[in-house]
Amino acid sequence: MGNEINNEKHKMTKSKVLQMHNVGIVVESLDNAISFFTELGLKLEGRAMVEGEWAGRVTGLGNQSVEIAMMVTPDGHSRLELSRFLTPATISDHRTAPVNSLGYLRVMFAVDNIDELVARLSKHGAEVVGEIVNYENIYRLCYIRGTEGLLIGLAEQLGNKTATDIVENS
Repeated sequence: MGNEINNEKHKMTKSKVLQMHNVGIVVESLDNAISFFTELGLKLEGRAMVEGEWAGRVTGLGNQSVEIAMMVTPDGHSRLELSRFLTPATISDHRTAPVNSLGYLRVMFAVDNIDELVARLSKHGAEVVGEIVNYENIYRLCYIRGTEGLLIGLAEQLGNKTATDIVENS
C-alpha cells in the first residue's frame, strides 16, 4: 500500500532538474588530467573503478571497465568526471575539433586572474587558442587547449556586470 501512495505522488508532481552535478570528459591519461585540473584550481574528490554489466546498462556500452576521477570546483557546486576507458576501447576523438563543431565542446571556468592562470597552465602544456580579449569591460575571456587538447574556456569578471545583464538587456 505504501508504494501505491508513493507512486501516486510521483504521478501528480512534475519532475524538475535540481542542479547540474557534473560534466564527463574522457581522457587517455587520468593522472595528467588530474594534475592539469588541480593546477586550474579544482580538487580531486575521489577516484574509483566503474565496471561491470550494470554500468554498461547505463551507458549502452555493455560490459565496461572505466577508471574515473571526480574533480570539484572550489565552491563545491560543480564537478568534472574524468574517465579513462579500459574496455571497451574509445572509438572516437573530438578533442581537436574547432569551437563551431556540433556537440559537447568546452567547459568554461570563472577565474580571478586570467593572465597568471594562463601563464601557470602553459607550463603544463596549455596553449591559448586565439587571444585573451576584453568583452565590453565585463569579462576578459579566452579559450585554451589544455591537457590532451581539451578545450577549456576561462572568464575573468572585470566589474559587477555579468553575462546575465547582457542577455537581459538585449
